[in-house]
Amino acid sequence: MGTWQVPASVLARARFDISPMAEVVGALGHLAGSRGRFRGDRAFVAAHGEAFGRMLADHPGRAAVAAHHSRRGWLADFLTLPSDLPSPAFAHELSLVRALGDRRVRADLRKSSPSTLPRVLMRPGVSTHATELLEWLWTHTIASDWPRRERILRADIVARTSRLASHGWEGVLRDLGRDREWLEGDELRINRADHPTRRLDADAQLTFIPVGWDGSWVGWALPDRYAIYYPMTGALAPPAGETPDGLARLVGPNRAHILRELGDPASTTALAARTRLPMGAVGNHLKVLLDSGLVLRRRSGREVLYWRTALGDALTAAGR
Repeated sequence: MGTWQVPASVLARARFDISPMAEVVGALGHLAGSRGRFRGDRAFVAAHGEAFGRMLADHPGRAAVAAHHSRRGWLADFLTLPSDLPSPAFAHELSLVRALGDRRVRADLRKSSPSTLPRVLMRPGVSTHATELLEWLWTHTIASDWPRRERILRADIVARTSRLASHGWEGVLRDLGRDREWLEGDELRINRADHPTRRLDADAQLTFIPVGWDGSWVGWALPDRYAIYYPMTGALAPPAGETPDGLARLVGPNRAHILRELGDPASTTALAARTRLPMGAVGNHLKVLLDSGLVLRRRSGREVLYWRTALGDALTAAGR
């Protein structure tokens, strides 16, 4: 499937959105070693690889799914299903996979497997093995970090939609993953595979989904849902608590500390308690961050709350 023919009506309705499942698929790719799809995130593998290995050793069915989910960069189709709801929760996306059933999940694994499927995947329960594997990855590697990831992914969407207004779709698609480009007419190249062009129906929904990994892929739920998953601009920031040296050098360590704390709205008093800085110093730093467009503020009762803007999110994400 090298190209998609995208009618103007589909492009007019196309939207950007986020997907918790896409982050889980990236986690699977790193921990299970999907060749040709993801570049290694050594810190992520170091943090979760040992627990992942123990879980697979205890659950042969999940281990078999992990071993056969990808071949030469081709992900099993059940891992790339576009959601039928905007901004879906992970539980909803997982329910879409569960609803496919054993026959469909097994067929997808046959296409993506680097070898013949083992006996454990030929028995009933294949879809259960798959969903339990995905649920473990979500619970143990992504869920606690999801609020931070979501903010950064949405900041990328803000930047993309701004570019769309000024440069059109051609400007937006320029860096949505390797080999993505507009061809003559209404054809969109999605990869270099030698497959016939697929024409999307006039009422199809096309979604562009940023992911916090250095990888890209496409997905579809025939006949009318298609998605392009692309690497967000810049690297995903490490979890809070690690020192963001680049950000500290740029704005100073105290302002960097305050900016990191403003993923959620907070008052000057709360920030002083968290950062252990004097109230006056916090107020001065907030004024600089406010004047620089990195934070916003709003009165709530007797307090004034501050929070990061999309620009502040992006700077925090790229600051390491």
